[in-house]
Amino acid sequence: METVFELSQAHKSFGAVHALSSIDLQIAKGERVALIGASGSGKTTLLRLLGAQLAPDRGEVRVLSCNPLGLGEGKLRELRSRLGYLPQDLGLVPNLRVLQNVAAGRCGRRSVLGSLRDLILPAVGVRRRIYELLARVGIEEKMYDRVDTLSGGQQQRVAVARALFQEPAVLLADEPVSAVDPARARDVLELLTRLSAEEGLTLVVSMHQLDLAREFFPRLVGLKYGKVHFDEASSELGSEALSALFQLGDKVADS
Repeated sequence: METVFELSQAHKSFGAVHALSSIDLQIAKGERVALIGASGSGKTTLLRLLGAQLAPDRGEVRVLSCNPLGLGEGKLRELRSRLGYLPQDLGLVPNLRVLQNVAAGRCGRRSVLGSLRDLILPAVGVRRRIYELLARVGIEEKMYDRVDTLSGGQQQRVAVARALFQEPAVLLADEPVSAVDPARARDVLELLTRLSAEEGLTLVVSMHQLDLAREFFPRLVGLKYGKVHFDEASSELGSEALSALFQLGDKVADS
């Protein structure tokens, strides 16, 4: 099976704080994986390594068969454009319309002129594709609304549509259900897993809600003190490993 991510003894520090230590991890094409752990366990740092947004201090990270450290600026931008990334803060521009925010998803694959055209006066084909994506996430009627008039849940769906507009090979989501009630959290995860399956995407999500992780993700990678505590099929994971994962005192550099 084709490997999408491969980490070998990857380390990452921020000053004197060791965010990740000795990470060995492989993720294959089409897998659905949840990175779980307490706040500060290193989940976000690991997700950013997978998204080629950070480089390891030691060890190797290969993304879509490439080592990002060996790429020039243009090739690195091209690699990142194949990685749909949903940051925890969503990264939307509040005073722009939904159409423009989704169109921004392809900026990494377009020339400066092409990107400006997509943002200012998108072609009919671009508008049609964006409408189709918005329909798939259930907010097509909001296409010409400003983002700052939408609810939090609707903004989240805009961010998902923007990521899909990139036509990525991978979808990475940082704590997409950290600040929502259980019913909405389930809706968000159902949306992400459904769309990733329909598009044939690898899906990696960071989260701390154990019950939802076990429900939606066949594979769980537990992080503790910046290290891989376990890497197991969710159906085979024992209660002892899970309870140990969330013991107090687990604090590294990020969530």
